[in-house]
Amino acid sequence: MSFEVSKKAAARAAIGFVEDGMIVGLGTGSTSLFMVGLLAEKVAAGLNIQAVATSEAIAAEARRQGITLVAEYPNFQRVDLTLDGADEADGEGRLIKGGGGALLREKLVAMASTRLVIMIDESKRVQQFGENWPVPVEVVPFGWARLHKRIEDLGAQVQLRQKDGQPFHTDQGNYIFDCRFGPMEQPEKIHAALIQLTGVVETGLFLGLTNTLVTGCESGEAQMQHFYPAPPTYLTV
Repeated sequence: MSFEVSKKAAARAAIGFVEDGMIVGLGTGSTSLFMVGLLAEKVAAGLNIQAVATSEAIAAEARRQGITLVAEYPNFQRVDLTLDGADEADGEGRLIKGGGGALLREKLVAMASTRLVIMIDESKRVQQFGENWPVPVEVVPFGWARLHKRIEDLGAQVQLRQKDGQPFHTDQGNYIFDCRFGPMEQPEKIHAALIQLTGVVETGLFLGLTNTLVTGCESGEAQMQHFYPAPPTYLTV
């Protein structure tokens, strides 16, 4: 099932948060593609915004559809609002992201944003965090096999992501490990254990960052859940 109706419903609801004059972060993924198309229609009708894209693919699509990127892109100072998707989200707004391979840029943009709005279809909502998706972990290619073993020692099933029979490369030229921990009671501890390993660049655990979770439904409607999180504790240690 493609959940195309759900994705479009989530994207349509999310762009309602965009206001004239904003700097808008553009997420990566199938739902974000719908969002970029809908946003481009508003720009064509007179909406004045600038954008920060979270991947080269989305940057190219934004330009193609007439959305202006900030003048110094890929450099940027701040983002007013980011609209992005997720591979998995729970009732606390915790996310697993990185299925599209853009987790590092997505997290950089999310953490620079005044407000992060996450768009998901019904299939991405879970009761137990981590029950469906592995955690993508971006790593440097140099010496990756040793790092692979060190992450396995943390209790994960680890697979080097492949594309066309070769290791997948992110926009930064890094590799991605897809790490299946299973349901996670304390994902903050897993993030902390991963990020301290030399060679790990970033994880796809987005914790305490979501302000609004928009879930699109196959009925064409969308449900919203709002969060006002304090700064994540694992970022202040």
